[in-house]
Amino acid sequence: MNGVQPEPPDPASPDDWRALPDLAARALGGAVLAANDDSFAEKENLIRPYPVLHQPRTFGHKGQLYDGWETRRRRDSGTGDGGGHDWAIIRLGAPGTVAGIVVDTAYFTGNYPPRVSVDACRADGHPGLTEILDADWRPLVPVSDAKGDSVNEYAVQDTRRCTHVRLNMHPDGGIARLRVHGTPVPDPAGFADLPLDLAALANGANISGASNAFYSNPVGAIMPGLPTSQADGWETARRREPGHEWLDVRLAGRGVIRVAELDTTHLKHNAPGWAAIEAHDGDIVFELLPRTRLQPDTPHRFVLPNDRPATSVRLNIYPDGGMARLRLYGRLTDEALAAMRRRFEEP
Repeated sequence: MNGVQPEPPDPASPDDWRALPDLAARALGGAVLAANDDSFAEKENLIRPYPVLHQPRTFGHKGQLYDGWETRRRRDSGTGDGGGHDWAIIRLGAPGTVAGIVVDTAYFTGNYPPRVSVDACRADGHPGLTEILDADWRPLVPVSDAKGDSVNEYAVQDTRRCTHVRLNMHPDGGIARLRVHGTPVPDPAGFADLPLDLAALANGANISGASNAFYSNPVGAIMPGLPTSQADGWETARRREPGHEWLDVRLAGRGVIRVAELDTTHLKHNAPGWAAIEAHDGDIVFELLPRTRLQPDTPHRFVLPNDRPATSVRLNIYPDGGMARLRLYGRLTDEALAAMRRRFEEP
């Protein structure tokens, strides 16, 4: 058995941070807690999971209806810049390290902010808004130019854990969506020495590769909660060549997997016919679940006769199809749990 402990992954480079999960996603528990102003369009729209919608010439009592966050025009000093700026505070659903920020100003053309910035803080536990406002905020993205009706992307170099971000518009205007791409850094105290889902994004796992992701982002397979629709999970295109599709998952840490759940809920005519799981521990590869028949629209649970630790797995599906959720329950090794505690306690 390979006893070498793998090194933690390096922070994402500016070339690949876009593939990391959105830590502010509503499905992970993200929330827009406060904004100094949302006179024209609600702050909660910032983290909606859906593509931005726009219907021209649809006016309500506050003007054109926008799918985003929009503030009033600042008039504080009469100079046009308002003498200040607007802000919104977002609680990350999965606290962690941020590698990149996306500020999407889709359909905001004459009312977008010409500059934006993003700050972060670490406020562990369940702080109230007053505590968050008084927290020690640090910059993730300095005041930077932004374009209207555009996907504005900003790489982040800060590698410290954060729980909240503050999106700033300079001076005012509208933003459709905010995405905070990064790596979860969970508090291992919450594991309480219990078995846990080693494949859960919220516990620190991540998708490291997929053979095909035509219909949906593979990260959906390791998101919290029950799948809500056919689009909530991982689904491939129809395979027209010999072979099969696969999904690679980097586990939350090196651990022993004892139970696998393969959920094909909502996949009625596009579930895989069979699935298998192979585990990796350094250079060692071993079978975790042999090729097994699956049923459509069904949660499957398999107890595994396994006592070998792994750092990652490959889910093979035959020949193609979708997987709504993948759960791998087990325990971290003592060394992996200690490494996770050290990472969480870093300043």
